[in-house]
Amino acid sequence: MLNFSPQELTAEEKKKLLIGSVIPRPIALVSTISGAGIVNVAPFSYFNIVTYDPPMLSIAVQRVGGEHKDTARNIYENKEAVVQMVDRDNVEATNKASAPVGAEQSELDIANFTPVDSKVIHVPGIDETKVRYETKLYNSVVIYNEQNIPTADILLLKVKHYHIDEAIYHHGYINPAKLNAVSRLAGNDYAEIGKMFTMERPKM
Repeated sequence: MLNFSPQELTAEEKKKLLIGSVIPRPIALVSTISGAGIVNVAPFSYFNIVTYDPPMLSIAVQRVGGEHKDTARNIYENKEAVVQMVDRDNVEATNKASAPVGAEQSELDIANFTPVDSKVIHVPGIDETKVRYETKLYNSVVIYNEQNIPTADILLLKVKHYHIDEAIYHHGYINPAKLNAVSRLAGNDYAEIGKMFTMERPKM
């Protein structure tokens, strides 16, 4: 077994070990609105469920040179976001939305996504997704590195409304094969859901 301390590794080496081993990671496609009314759309694989009571999701948005990315800045300003699941049908367009563009330009145009009105928040969702969660900012944590420079924002997003495609929904459950979600690996690699198996938890 190889052993490393963080002090022995460069920032890039630490990143490669983490994103190469913490896999597969689900991908959120997050839409937000800027103060100027520009719709921002961006994917994040530092994303997961926090709890279901209340329903809560988390995304971690990395900073660049200590500065917020558009998604984090918009959520801090407007307290709202729509979180969508990335699947095999929309992953190519999602990848286009990850292109670095200025805050004055919307990724809707780059990815050819179709905005759709939300029910309880002002931020639009993306019509080309099978699952959408309208959310509001519940809390946030700023992460600092050893030089006391802010490097990331952990955003806790409380779900205020659910949108589920009828084609993947059955008696209260999501059909994973029909959702066909994709996940992030390292580098430029992604994965689809492969072989599934069932294992019951031990009972007391």
